[in-house]
Formats: sequence, structure tokens, C-alpha cells
Amino acid sequence: MATALPAPLPVATSIDEVIARMQTIEAALPPSDGVASFNRMYLQVTEGVNLQVQQGLFGDPTFMEHLDVVFANRYFAAVDASSGPLSAAPVAWRPLLAARAVTGIEPVQFALAGMNAHINLDLPLAVVATCADLATQPEDGCHHEDYVKINALLDAAEQSVRQSFEPPDIVEADRHVAAVANIIGNWSINAAREVAWDTAVALWQVRDHPTATRLLTGGLARTVAMASRGLLVAV
Repeated sequence: MATALPAPLPVATSIDEVIARMQTIEAALPPSDGVASFNRMYLQVTEGVNLQVQQGLFGDPTFMEHLDVVFANRYFAAVDASSGPLSAAPVAWRPLLAARAVTGIEPVQFALAGMNAHINLDLPLAVVATCADLATQPEDGCHHEDYVKINALLDAAEQSVRQSFEPPDIVEADRHVAAVANIIGNWSINAAREVAWDTAVALWQVRDHPTATRLLTGGLARTVAMASRGLLVAV
């Protein structure tokens, strides 16, 4: 049976509050929990983004910090919704939330399924919301250049979580490890982020057309959920 998630909290308003909320989730869940597996990876990346903001890496730190917070709040909303019936949770997050206590699914699968839901759906929606909040557009200024700077952090996090599961001395000998490696082998965080940016630009163009926005986001959510189900096969 899945461990209860922390009680809902007000939306985060800063990266420090985002990190604190992730630490609360981490403390509440056993390491084997599917949400915990994703949360660990996400916390690592967010701490890195926070450091980069403090070091002045971004051309527009206000935009990047706001994007980080809006983005994280979508994850927190999915976690909060899971305290009720699964049907109340966002479609893209349902596979991970439904499977988070299933045995036979490895932490790396949970981590990448969470990234799949968060990047392929939540990220473009967060970009659009951030642009609206700050009266700018995705293609203005250095937004895309700053966005790409986070790829190195994500690549390091992805490689770390993969390597933690794929010790080179046992990959070839262990059929279970080889099977999981095959499931996750074709999924790439950075490739997903490239698609997410294009999706954000498309959603921005139709933002004044509710029907088009609803159809695009609804179809995307179902596609993302299907991909997550493929990542969460027990082997």
C-alpha cells in the first residue's frame, strides 16, 4: 500500500519554498516510493537551478526563477490531487501516481516517468503561464537561451540516476537490469525539453483560442500518459 503523501500546502512563491516542499515530500516517503524516486531527481536539479540563479548565470534571472516556481507548483498540484481519487489527478501524472507502490518497477523508471509527465506537459504550460505573468513572450530576449542552460543540469541528473541503476559490471550479466535498461533506453530529458519548448511556442500562439488550447493540451496529456505507462512496465 502506498504511503500517504504530505498534506497540501499553499503554492510556492520562491525557489527556496520549492526546495523546502520537495524536502518535505522526501522526508515523508520511503525511498522505494515512485514519487520519492522522481522527487529526489527533481530536488537535485532544482538545487542546481537555484545555485545558478544565485551565481548570475542567466540573462534574465527573474524569468527563470518565476518559471522554476510555476513549473514546480504543477508537480505539487499533482501530488496534492493524489490524496483523493486517481481520477482527480492530472491525466499525465496518473500512471506514476497509480504505480508508485508497485513492486518490480525500478526507481529509474519512476524518475523518468515523472520527468516525462513534468517536462512534456507541465513545462510548456509553465512557460506560457510565466510569459503571461511577466508580460513577455517565449521568443523575447534571452528566454530560450536561458532555458537551454538548464540542460546540462538535467543531463547530469539523468546520467546519475541511470548509472545508479546500471553498474557496468552487472548490466550484461543480469537479465532484469538489461530489460529495464531497454525500457528506459530511448527516453531523453534534453530531447523532451526541446519538444517542450516548441510546444510552448505553439500553445502561446493559440492562447486566445480556448478550444484549440484545450484540444492541444488534452491530446498532449493523453500522449504523455501513454509514454509513462510504457516506462512503468514491471519486469
